Amino acid sequence: MPQDEDAQTARTRPSVLFGAAYYAEYHVTDRMTDRLETDLDLMRDAGFTVIRVGESVWSTWEPREGEYDLEWLAPVLDAAHARGIGVILGTPTYAAPPWLQKAYPEIAAQTRTGQPVPWGSRQEIDYTHAAFRFHAERVIRAVVARYADHPAVIGYQVDNEPGLFLFHNPATFRRFVAWLRARYGDVETLNREWGLTYWSHRIAHWDELWTPDGNSLPQYDLAWRRFQSEQTAEFIHWQADIVREYAGADQFVMTCIAYPRPAVDDELLTSRLDVAAGNPYFGAQDHLDPAQTLAPFEGWVTSGVAGVLRQADRLYSSRQDRFLVTETGAQSIGGAGYNLPPYPGQLTQAAFALVSRGASMIEYWHWHTLSYGTETYWGGVLPHGLEPGRVYREVAETGRRLAAIGSALDGFDPDADVALLWSTDSRYALDATAPFRGAADGRDGAYERIVDAFHGGAIDAGAQVRILHTAQALDLGAAALAERYPVLVAAGNYVATDADLRLLLDYAAAGGHLVLGPRTGYADDEARARVAVAPDVLRSAAGVRYEEFSTLERDVPVTLHETLGSVRATVDGSAAATLWIDGLALDAAGAGLADSAGAALGDARTDADPAAATLATYDHPFFGAFPAVTTRPHGAGRVTVVGTIPNRPLAAAVMAWAVPDPIGHGLARVGLPVTVGSGALPDGRRAWFLFNWSWREYDVELRRDVARLDAADGADAHGAADDAGGRHRAGDRLSVGPWSVATLIDV
Repeated sequence: MPQDEDAQTARTRPSVLFGAAYYAEYHVTDRMTDRLETDLDLMRDAGFTVIRVGESVWSTWEPREGEYDLEWLAPVLDAAHARGIGVILGTPTYAAPPWLQKAYPEIAAQTRTGQPVPWGSRQEIDYTHAAFRFHAERVIRAVVARYADHPAVIGYQVDNEPGLFLFHNPATFRRFVAWLRARYGDVETLNREWGLTYWSHRIAHWDELWTPDGNSLPQYDLAWRRFQSEQTAEFIHWQADIVREYAGADQFVMTCIAYPRPAVDDELLTSRLDVAAGNPYFGAQDHLDPAQTLAPFEGWVTSGVAGVLRQADRLYSSRQDRFLVTETGAQSIGGAGYNLPPYPGQLTQAAFALVSRGASMIEYWHWHTLSYGTETYWGGVLPHGLEPGRVYREVAETGRRLAAIGSALDGFDPDADVALLWSTDSRYALDATAPFRGAADGRDGAYERIVDAFHGGAIDAGAQVRILHTAQALDLGAAALAERYPVLVAAGNYVATDADLRLLLDYAAAGGHLVLGPRTGYADDEARARVAVAPDVLRSAAGVRYEEFSTLERDVPVTLHETLGSVRATVDGSAAATLWIDGLALDAAGAGLADSAGAALGDARTDADPAAATLATYDHPFFGAFPAVTTRPHGAGRVTVVGTIPNRPLAAAVMAWAVPDPIGHGLARVGLPVTVGSGALPDGRRAWFLFNWSWREYDVELRRDVARLDAADGADAHGAADDAGGRHRAGDRLSVGPWSVATLIDV
């Protein structure tokens, strides 16, 4: 197909792609043809540069076994290309057609041995099954071969949100046993490493290993989760290899990740893909108001500004690179009982919040709200009536602003004041042995709750966070880690090798400030509790030890010591311990120094054996005997220990002390509900994102000369005083309206 020159020019790749999932085939049949041109015109007018198509309808691509209908999508791609809109083409393997389920019932996934998932939803398939793979490969090849040369296609999505189930199919279990044999070599090694003497679980032959249905051993569970994540990654990599046989050099291959899925290791999953992509869904309305404390959502929807940013930081962490947002909510996403359409301005804010943390595509789920099916009330850009309304207008305004930015964010590298370690193994292990009260089935997201407490504290303190997988931190090495990230948080890193923990010690010795949270380093690589005084390898550097710990029935107030300085006044009376307390005790060198924190923090870090000092204590007749937060110089750096899961004020106080002058202060000294996001550009300048997460207007005094990054004309959409070129000088006051974001760049 010849390329239209104007359309090709319009499709010059901007820094941030913008669009939605579009399923023209989901329109009521007699309206599909009539709606196509209208829909694409509306998308063009809204500044769309990308749509995602094709991944949900295998039964449309192949209505009967071996009979393909491949031409129905051509009008959609042609119409998109004519308007300069790129297309991501999906493989339809996550939703098997009825004829395949009928012909091969054995491909059903089993979530308990012998208990297949009933048909009627999606992803019910054991995607390791040979019969499924045979038919999946045929449809992948048919679809991709037909459209690989279409000029609209810029990339491919293989499958969709993989890793929903932990497969218990007999063939899966046999592969698991083979995987164990390759890993451990013989049954005696397995007996020793898993501690199978316990409860008479020692095995004499591999065929004595029990299926996971009734398993209660955490070592088995961790291996099972690791194996399942490898199965998921292998399936996605298999598809990617097939697609690459047809893809052009300028077409990317990815999958879209739902990060909380139980069989997903995102670092492994994306290791052989071209870009990380995922689906950050968040609660809107008052959930984005930092002044509100609302109950968190269950599952895959986050609450709070920090929740949006944590999801973005997790996406960045997969490959330590910019990422694609393949789905995020335009309206309420989550069923008929969940209806929180964003307040005016929140859609634009959320989009730019994701961009500020590295998103190079923002794509909504989805274009039009469906009138039937499971997702009838999962709101799209257009409502059920298909007439553009308030949401469409705000989406279009976001598109206009992104279009004005153009390619200015090419090479954008999000800033980070704090690095936060991520351990997928610890996530798996703490699912199996949830340390908090109230977990109904042992899988309550305990690891995420620990990580989110510290990540949220950093956000509340005005800092920006880079999440690093443990292997990525090891690859960097301690010296580079300390040079790049002045503060490193390791909280909830329950499963850790000695090498992992030595990296933390070396990081602090090299000049970094290491912040340790509960459960870090308590277990080894097999999730066995270390036979040592906790925190074992870290104990000497931290200057503290503990031999007991407690879950909490209710929050315990915490008093901050004078050392925390200016942050004390803002949180006194509201800082608290939640969920958990480690019974910290100062080691001999630091005994009795709870009142000398200032002196300890003020030393020049040259003392060969400095004492640990207490920064905060519990207001409680029993827990008051234990420090809540301690700190100690180590080498050229420092180790701070937080012995609880801090509430927001306590976490913010600790992080504000650790990061007294975050990078965002280079633009303006602000505090909640105003936040700053930023990132470096290849030419040495910075891009800045100034957010107001509230109903009132704020005047912010700028500390540097900047210009509006998204200025497309002489008008200022944010009510800010500026000169004719949209510039703001240091000392100017910039007015940031309710629920808005100002995008700026150094001049």
